[in-house]
Amino acid sequence: MGRWKRQLAFELKYVGRGGYREGAGRPKKPGAGVPHTQRPDLAARHPVHVTARVRDEAARLRSRALCRLILHALGGGRERDGFRLVHFTVQSNHVHLIVEARDAVALARGIQGIAIRIARAVNRALERTGKVFADRYHAHQLRSPTETANAIAYVLGNAHIHAARRGRPIRPAAIDPLSSAANRELVAEPQTWLLRFGWIRGIPSG
Repeated sequence: MGRWKRQLAFELKYVGRGGYREGAGRPKKPGAGVPHTQRPDLAARHPVHVTARVRDEAARLRSRALCRLILHALGGGRERDGFRLVHFTVQSNHVHLIVEARDAVALARGIQGIAIRIARAVNRALERTGKVFADRYHAHQLRSPTETANAIAYVLGNAHIHAARRGRPIRPAAIDPLSSAANRELVAEPQTWLLRFGWIRGIPSG
């Protein structure tokens, strides 16, 4: 519990400097998706930050009609052989997940399981058929305490980030109800050193 409180405290102080930053680098051209290249090998000691976007017609994940169904889908897929969902946030057109996986195969199967659950829930609620996710998911391995701490802060504070971009900031102490910060029963206990203890070393001092 103490570690979790420190995560929330860090989330509210995070300003996005240093280490991993979601979306950093050269902007993509319009319509560009995740490149269909072979994914790198995954070391079990490295957590992974996964981003998965849905198609425009399904971009209502935070709506009243869908939010509880999405949370149920995430909870149902939180743990399977060699895969654990540790943190998440649900935004209107994408989800951010921080997961642990034994290897690349376990990662792919775990994400596929969650994606199938979400797609079925969305299609059932919206009375539609067909693809829900727009492209392959993006996966970034977290290799250091700083990178892991920054990714946790980015995911748990993602609703604050998007609200600020829209000019509608949320009070700093608010906890996003569609994140793992408010739904700890829907995620698995971390097993990697980086997600259990190491991320604390990556918190900026002062």
